[in-house]
Amino acid sequence: SCSRAKDVTMPAKLPVSFFSTRSPVVDLFRGQLDYAEQLRQDSEIALYFFYAPWCGQSIAAREEIERVASRLSDQVLFVAVNCWWNQGKCRKQKHFFYFPVIHLYHQSFGPIEYKGPMSAVYIEKFVRRVMTPLLYISSRSKLLDFLSNYEPGVVGFFEFNASPQPPGYLTFFTSALHSLKKDYLGTIRFGVVTDKRVAEEISLVHSGSVYLHRHANTSLVYPKDIMNFTAENICKWALENREMLIRWLRPHGGKSLLLNNELKKGPALLIFIPYNPLEEIHPLLDEITKVALEYHKCNKSQAAEPELQHVGDSDSPAFDSSVADAHLKFSETFPIAKYPCCNTVVLPQWHSISRTHNVCELCVNQTLGVKPNKVHVPHCNFLEIEAALDSFYLQEHTFFQVISNTIECSNFLSFYSPFSYYTACCRTVNRHFLSFISSEKTIFQTPKVAFSSHGKKDNIQFSIPHIEDRNCFIPDLNISSLNITGLSCRTNKTLNLYLLDSNLFWIYAERLGASRSTHLKEFAAIVDLKEEVHYVLDQNQSLVGPTLENFIKNFSVLYSPLKRHLVDDPSVHFHEERVVTEVTTNTFHETVFLSAKNVLLLYYAQWCGFCASLNHIFIQLARLLPPNSFTVARIDVTRNDLPWEFMTDRLPTILFFPHQRKDQSVKFPEDFSVNLPNLLKFILHHTSLSSSEPCTKECLHKESVLQQGHISHLEREIQKLRSEISALHQAHDQLEAQLSEARREEQRLQQQKHTLEKQHKTLQLHSDQLQATYDQKNQELLEMAEKLQELADASENLLKENALLRILVASRGGKLQSKDEIKEPLQSEQTLSEDDISLSTATAALEEKRIDSIDAIETDHSSGNRTE
Repeated sequence: SCSRAKDVTMPAKLPVSFFSTRSPVVDLFRGQLDYAEQLRQDSEIALYFFYAPWCGQSIAAREEIERVASRLSDQVLFVAVNCWWNQGKCRKQKHFFYFPVIHLYHQSFGPIEYKGPMSAVYIEKFVRRVMTPLLYISSRSKLLDFLSNYEPGVVGFFEFNASPQPPGYLTFFTSALHSLKKDYLGTIRFGVVTDKRVAEEISLVHSGSVYLHRHANTSLVYPKDIMNFTAENICKWALENREMLIRWLRPHGGKSLLLNNELKKGPALLIFIPYNPLEEIHPLLDEITKVALEYHKCNKSQAAEPELQHVGDSDSPAFDSSVADAHLKFSETFPIAKYPCCNTVVLPQWHSISRTHNVCELCVNQTLGVKPNKVHVPHCNFLEIEAALDSFYLQEHTFFQVISNTIECSNFLSFYSPFSYYTACCRTVNRHFLSFISSEKTIFQTPKVAFSSHGKKDNIQFSIPHIEDRNCFIPDLNISSLNITGLSCRTNKTLNLYLLDSNLFWIYAERLGASRSTHLKEFAAIVDLKEEVHYVLDQNQSLVGPTLENFIKNFSVLYSPLKRHLVDDPSVHFHEERVVTEVTTNTFHETVFLSAKNVLLLYYAQWCGFCASLNHIFIQLARLLPPNSFTVARIDVTRNDLPWEFMTDRLPTILFFPHQRKDQSVKFPEDFSVNLPNLLKFILHHTSLSSSEPCTKECLHKESVLQQGHISHLEREIQKLRSEISALHQAHDQLEAQLSEARREEQRLQQQKHTLEKQHKTLQLHSDQLQATYDQKNQELLEMAEKLQELADASENLLKENALLRILVASRGGKLQSKDEIKEPLQSEQTLSEDDISLSTATAALEEKRIDSIDAIETDHSSGNRTE
């Protein structure tokens, strides 16, 4: 009998070092977790990097960990542990669902898991936060800087009079570490104040008090009498009561519901900025923070916390003195509440086929005439609103205009009180011109305000329109601060603000419509899942505070001028003619609505197998139908956005758009099979509806009026063409005259050119001759210079000899005088005569040499003059 063979398994290979030997990271590639615990006992801060050698994310994060270790290895212990080796203690004791995993320890506290991006700057920032979880606040200016940050701030006041620490300080220190453990983004900043005078700025008097600062809401002090003063309770209290004006989104790259859960909360403003967490200053982030603070600042008084108000808005233009004076003046002249009772009214369309509306803002105001007592209107009165609506609808014809470029305002007296009136301000809104309204010219120019002639012409400050027009009626106030301040509480379209690092998540911006070719990775978009729309901020505009404010205000108005962004398929660019037309977002209106043909449109997707089986049917249908009257097209709904009127939740979907009745599109019945005969019957049935319907007298009259209008329009066009043709003929004659003149000018220039060429040749000959003469004269001058140099040398020698002779004569004369006077006169005369003879002989010789040299010089000069 044969026995079953035993299974043979190959043992795993021994692990090797994951980090290099020169790395500052201690690599425990055999998973020695017990040895790692021993190393941690000697270090205050320790970082554990648990990895698997085969994991791509671990390999990618290895270099980032080494960068951080090279900068912080003198303060932090970096240990890498292989948690995949089956014989190691790490694999036996730890059960991780993903790799790599980073744990930090602060002495005995830990582990604090890091879940942020595997980037060196982010890891280093988190390690530094663990190293110093508390920021020391030593002065009032540092306190203002700490509280003005967009992140929530928790401040603890402790007087260091006791040794070693005051009561509660270690608990507060541990609560800061707990916050890092529960929220890896570190959105709560913990600070400590030791100076009593600085603590009094935030109303902290007793040592051990903890203060939570909030910008838009009232700040809180930790209730010691209700909750125990423990690290867990402090951290829980701060996390539950913190104020999140702006939140960072950092998707980890895997499947998650992070974006979905946030976008389901409501419309979201996603701002992509390049962010380096290690930089000390972030000017762009500061501007965005100011916008967020103004947007969420609903309570303008803040009387209970004047210092905090100054902290939050010390640099804000909303607190300028001139603005404050103007606001005070406005409050005095308009003695009702800051936000009067208003109601938005939309007048009916002026024509059934038009989309033009007149939108009016009706407000209940108090008159500025004689008033016996000061009237207070604490709340909106329903009876007053109803009476205002009745008064308005009785005179709505006043604002009935087709298109008006101005905002007209009128006042109606109240039926109940002689001291009240109703203000109505109306403007025209046309959805076809939204793109024009949202242009830069319209946004940055103040529209004209006109009061109707029937109304009372009061000061424009007395009428309060809707929030989007309030800046037009109060020019004295700062426009940006007036509109954006507290806007989140004055509109039903409140935005949630989110920040994303464009260095890490630019792919999300590209999916939302950002350009891939841009070098400056700054982008902003508003996403509204409920309305299934999103808007993109023009990337030609710089991402600064005023631009974001206008973007938010344009979204918040009742009739938003923002143009919906539609995602197009970038891969579809067909230039050649095809049987079935491929439609994209950009070509949808042109191909379907603006086309003078009947259009059959198929909605499909790449993953839809049944959609692909219909391709041959649509190709046959396109070949059968006349191309001059029919267009067969299709659109990929997964790569293109469609207007909400034509969205579908079922694939494939077939729509037919008849000619001249594109608004009466017909859907192919779902209970019919999609084949060629059924499609032909469907198309022919709905195409013949226009000819089968009888035309009434009114229809004939409208048709004749329409044809007459077309004829008159064509006649005007023909007249314009004739005038243009005559103008072209005149221009042609003028052009011919100019051409003939140009030809004559060209001939004259040619003759001048030939003459100039001859003169150039003659001048060239003269130039050659002059050059030869110049060379000859230059040679002669060189020879003359050599002769002059020789004469100068000879003259110098003669001068030397002359000097020697004079010395000789002088010495001889001295000797003659010293001779004995007793000699005979005859001998002296003879001697003197001999000396005179020798002297005269030498003098005569010198004179002859001088004469010869002078004659030679004169001869040379005369010859040189003759040569010249």
